[in-house]
Formats: sequence, C-alpha cells, structure tokens
Amino acid sequence: MATDRRTLLADAALGVLADEGARGLTHRAVDRRAGLPSGTTSAYFRTRAALLTGLVTRLVRLDQAELRALAEELAPLRTAGELVDAMLRLTRQRLTGEGRSRSLARYTCAVESVRDPELREILVPRENAGHRAVREFLAAHGVTDVERRTHTLLTCVDGLVFDRLVSGGEVSRDALEGLVAAALRETP
Repeated sequence: MATDRRTLLADAALGVLADEGARGLTHRAVDRRAGLPSGTTSAYFRTRAALLTGLVTRLVRLDQAELRALAEELAPLRTAGELVDAMLRLTRQRLTGEGRSRSLARYTCAVESVRDPELREILVPRENAGHRAVREFLAAHGVTDVERRTHTLLTCVDGLVFDRLVSGGEVSRDALEGLVAAALRETP
C-alpha cells in the first residue's frame, strides 16, 4: 500500500506543481489534491525536498513510459517525414491534457534542479526509446557526430515545446521539418 500511496501523492504533487507553480507546492496542497487527510503527504515525504524528489522520480518514470509506448507504436523510422510525424505527435502529447501538466511540472523542476544536485541527477536526460530512435535514424542516414546531433535536435524540440507552453499554440510541422533537415545536413 505504501508504494501505491506514494504514487498517488507524487501524481497529486505533479498536478499541484503544474496548476499552482513551485510556490503552491505544499504538503497540504498535495493532501487536498489527493483527497487525503491533512498530514498524509508529510508522513510519506517528510520535507519539501523529499516531496520534490518523489515528484521528479515519478515524472521521469511517466516520461520514460510515454517514450517507450510511442516507440512501440511506431515502426522504425525510415524517412525524414516519419521522424517529423513522430516528433509532431510527441509535441502534441506534451502540450495537451496530462502531457501538458507533466511538461509544466518538468520545466518547473528543471529550474529547481539548478540549485539541487539530487533533482538534477534524476532529471538528467537518460537513454530512452525516443533518443535511441533519433540516434538510429541519423546514423542510418550517414550523419557524422550522431550523439551531438541527436542531443541538439532533441534539445531544440524540447525548446519548441517550452516556447509553446509559454506562448500558446502548437509546434508547427515546418519548425520540426527545419530541425530535422538541419540535423541531416552535412557540415563543411
């Protein structure tokens, strides 16, 4: 039951962080969001740091599951258009519904991690299905310096998601096509 309760509280904390920001993330706010008695969150996550660590750990697990599911649904990427389609789908998932809440929480936690090495270690980009798919696509297309280009491409896509969270709207297909074309372009 403890694991289920921790997951419930971490999910509630994600919702609070997304809706109310870092200042709104309190043990009481998480108790209210989870529909649990006052004091429950502090019994499982004694400090704010522990709550943030639990929240970030859950966030990373959810993100990894999202990327695995997307990779399983898509055949290996063969064309630039297929890669753009996959990135467009991911950006839409990250800008709507639960994905939007997770994105808001992710960026808030990223800022918090600047001053918290433990959070930063949990949030550090890890090997995942999305990263692998992009790296394999670029390698199959003869791109040199695959790791650097994969990192640059995915960082740019992440930046576009952040921009759309702040400014509203969707990530455009044209923007993603430009990023993929740049990643495939040979440098002199």
